[in-house]
Amino acid sequence: MSRTRILTAATALASVLALNSTAFAQSGEVNLYSYRESKLLQPLTDAFTKDTGIKINVVSASSGLEQRIKAEGANSPADLLLTVDIGRIDEAVQAGVTQPIKSEVIDKIVPAQYRDPDGHWAGISMRARVIYASKDRVKQDAITYEELADPKWKGKICIRSGQHIYNNALFAAYVAHHGEAKAEEWLRGVKANLAQKPSGGDRETARDVAAGKCDLGIGNTYYWALMMDKDPDKKPWAEATKVILPTFAGKGTHVNLSGLLLVKNAPNRANAIKLIEWLAGEQAQKIYADANYEYPVRAGVAINPTIAGYGKLNADTLPVAKIATNRKAASTLVDKVGFDN
Repeated sequence: MSRTRILTAATALASVLALNSTAFAQSGEVNLYSYRESKLLQPLTDAFTKDTGIKINVVSASSGLEQRIKAEGANSPADLLLTVDIGRIDEAVQAGVTQPIKSEVIDKIVPAQYRDPDGHWAGISMRARVIYASKDRVKQDAITYEELADPKWKGKICIRSGQHIYNNALFAAYVAHHGEAKAEEWLRGVKANLAQKPSGGDRETARDVAAGKCDLGIGNTYYWALMMDKDPDKKPWAEATKVILPTFAGKGTHVNLSGLLLVKNAPNRANAIKLIEWLAGEQAQKIYADANYEYPVRAGVAINPTIAGYGKLNADTLPVAKIATNRKAASTLVDKVGFDN
C-alpha cells in the first residue's frame, strides 16, 4: 500500500472514531463500567432514568475494566467506573484513566475523608473490616485491632490472605496510624496468633469460626449480613458468630469504600456528573447501601437493619486516600514477616 493510501485510510479511520465519539456524547445516556453486577445496580439505574430521563448503559466485569478503558483510549465510551476498595480505586487512578470530578454537590455531601484530594474519586458507600467472633467462646463485645496481636489469642484467629486487597487496606491503615516499624511488630504478633495458614475468603473465615477452628475471624461487614439474610446454606455460620466492630486504639473502625471515578475521556461528562450527584442523594444512598449491605456516606440516611444490628459504627476518621499511599508498604511488610506462609 502506498504512503498516500495509508494516510488516506488513517484519516478515514480517525473520522469514523471521531463520529463515534460524537455519537456517544449526543446520546443522552451515560455509560457505566462496573465491578458490581448489573442486577445489583438495576434498582438504582431504573430510578435514575425515571428521575432524569437519562439512560444508563452498564458494562459489568469482575476484572480488567481499567485495562479495557486504557486500551480503548480517547474513543472509550466509558463515562464512569464503579469499583470497590481503595486498592482498586487507586489502581484506576494510577492507570491514568480518570479525571477530577468537579462538583460542589459532592464536595458538600461526601465527607472529605471519603473523597480524593485531587478529585478523581468519591465514595458512595462504606464497608468496615470487622471481627466475626464465636458466640460460645468469645465473651467480650469490644476489641481493638491492636489487640489482635495479644498472645491471649494465640491459635485463635482465622483470616484470608494478607495480600488480599481487603486486608492490605486494613494493614495500610495500621501503617498510617502507627508507622512501619510498629506495623511490622503487630503483623508478626497477628501471624503468631493464627490458627491456620491464611486461606479462603471472608465467608470461609466465618465457617471456620463456626466449626471451632478459631475463635475470631476477620471479614467485611456485608458478608455476614449476606449469609444471615440471603444464603440459607451459610446462615448457620452467621448464627454461630457475632459481629464486633473493632477500633484502632483511641480511634474508630477501619472503613473502606465503594467509589465512583470519572473516566478521563468521558463522552457524556455532564450526564456522568449528574449520576454521581444523584447517587449522593438520600434516595439513592438508601437504595445502594441497603442492596449491598453497606453504610451510606451521606449523613442521616437509614442503615440496613441487619447492619445496624452490629451496633453504632464509629468510623475511623483517617482519610481513605492515606490508606492508598501506604498500600505498598503494607504489602511489603506482609511478605517480610511471611504472613501467608
